Amino acid sequence: MAHAAPFDREIARNVIAALKHLPGATLPILHALQDRFGYVDADAVPLIADALNLSRAEIHGVVSFYHDFRDAPAGDHVVKLCRAEACQSMGCRDLERHAEARLGVAMGATRADGRATLEAVYCLGNCALSPAVMIDGELYGRVDAARFDELIDELGVGR
Repeated sequence: MAHAAPFDREIARNVIAALKHLPGATLPILHALQDRFGYVDADAVPLIADALNLSRAEIHGVVSFYHDFRDAPAGDHVVKLCRAEACQSMGCRDLERHAEARLGVAMGATRADGRATLEAVYCLGNCALSPAVMIDGELYGRVDAARFDELIDELGVGR
């Protein structure tokens, strides 16, 4: 997974200006910024608020409400584990503990070396093949500890 560009206020201003005319522009702007930089930098919040005539608290509330928005860059690889009911019934909590130990990072965090980010999601739409995992946008079903280790080994992400 390629690293996104470092945050740049001028580029952020241009992204915001290009989208602020849209109805409900907050989400399209946030998605565009995250696509461009890999996360929504805290310095973007006042820029968005000013452009949309909203409070900083309103923008921060949207960023913090939606789990897909990051406030820091993700790791080289993003590993998402489903925690929805079907996956819970098939052992996702055990898989979650295994993934944390295998990757050496807590759920919702990025490893200190930047190699991987581990995130919880609440449905990957793969319920019939639970537990489900998504790695760098690729969906995998019926993932147990052994299969998880195979997938991580393929990425070359050590402990």
